[in-house]
Amino acid sequence: MSAPTLPSENSAASVVTPSGFALEFDNVSIAFDEKVVLDGVSFQLPHGETKALFGVAGSGKSVLLKLAIGLVRPDSGNIFLLGEEITRLREQDLFELRRRVGIVFQESALFDSLKVCENVAFRLTEEGVSPEEVERRVREVLRFVELEQTYDMRPSELSGGMKRRVAIARAIVTEPEVLLYDSPTGGLDPVTSNTIIELIMKQRDVYKTSALLVTHRLQDAFTMATHQFDRASNQMVVLPKGQHCEVPMSFLILRDGKVLFDGDAHQLAASRDDYIREYIS
Repeated sequence: MSAPTLPSENSAASVVTPSGFALEFDNVSIAFDEKVVLDGVSFQLPHGETKALFGVAGSGKSVLLKLAIGLVRPDSGNIFLLGEEITRLREQDLFELRRRVGIVFQESALFDSLKVCENVAFRLTEEGVSPEEVERRVREVLRFVELEQTYDMRPSELSGGMKRRVAIARAIVTEPEVLLYDSPTGGLDPVTSNTIIELIMKQRDVYKTSALLVTHRLQDAFTMATHQFDRASNQMVVLPKGQHCEVPMSFLILRDGKVLFDGDAHQLAASRDDYIREYIS
């Protein structure tokens, strides 16, 4: 991959119009060893919206997530995260910006040597939050993911689904402005996958956090688009036919490094594109 040329602070090329979105890609391209991974990708994630990202293996989904938080830099194009153009930010500034983002990895990425409560509290402790406030917030998010009983347990004592729920608790304990999910149901059985998706929907509808969800399971996103969390009954309810979620939900499909589709569930279902018809069938 060729290193992008970063203009100086005083050059006209470094003047970029601020974005009003939670996340925005503007004509972003990146290649590794001359293999193009993303080619002119543009999309926006409005504040408060959830966007599901799809594509076959190798279509650039994971690279896109890394670009979104500045772990890799594009060869060309601009990326805005919470209004900041991040391709030109210093690492220290990126580090501060990442504090406002929650990330859930497919592998959960818990520290085996730490208890569940310590895993969830990790970023709060690093930020110097008082022990009393840390305990309050950790118990609150563990209660939210219905795992308060695991407070003093070790990750080795948890099932795969429970680890994934703890990872979600860790991601939301800092009250992030953006959530990035990297295949949160990957490797899980269908029943456990549904539990995780219901939890993600609960987080979406209660906190309305802007979220980008990478998933291999189209049914996960369709479930999210056709269901909504009901606080009164504390469960998911099916939306009447034709009704949209209270929190906007959209779909983004990548193919050959380009955006093939960007729209809502109704637009996706109505698409006449042969590839999309085969993909959703």
